[in-house]
Amino acid sequence: MTFKRSFPPVVDEHTRVLVLGSLPGERSLTLAQYYGHPKNKFWSLVGDVIERDLVGMDYPARLDTLLEHHIGLWDVIAQARREGSLDSRIRDHATNDLATLVAGLPSLAAVAFNGGTAAKIGMQALTESRTSLDLIRLPSSSPAYAAVPYSEKLRAWEALRKWLLV
Repeated sequence: MTFKRSFPPVVDEHTRVLVLGSLPGERSLTLAQYYGHPKNKFWSLVGDVIERDLVGMDYPARLDTLLEHHIGLWDVIAQARREGSLDSRIRDHATNDLATLVAGLPSLAAVAFNGGTAAKIGMQALTESRTSLDLIRLPSSSPAYAAVPYSEKLRAWEALRKWLLV
């Protein structure tokens, strides 16, 4: 198993909500794009929350649109060994420096965790540093988490509107 690495954060000084995943999957790593697997519902969920067709945009436009809506992206894991794309196969992980990133985002109001692995690792890292943020656990957008219907996931993700002023 080789080490897999996360991407740089997508944030700016206006970021109000930071969405943290665990570690990019194989398809995302190959494409060098967050949520690159076509069956991952991340772009659909966030697009529905901000009422924009992110799925119909090219990748750079998606990132620009997120930033325009004050949404940032990153992963809780900097690097790890993992065969395949499942979080359950992550081994020997090193955590990204979430506390430093969060401290440098003056408009940040909430951190949302995309799935259980991201929440478990990220909440532990952030509760030790800055407790004034709202921490939100969201159902995973991953195709591996298909037991929860899209409509139920969307209801949970729509909670982000509170911080986005959509």
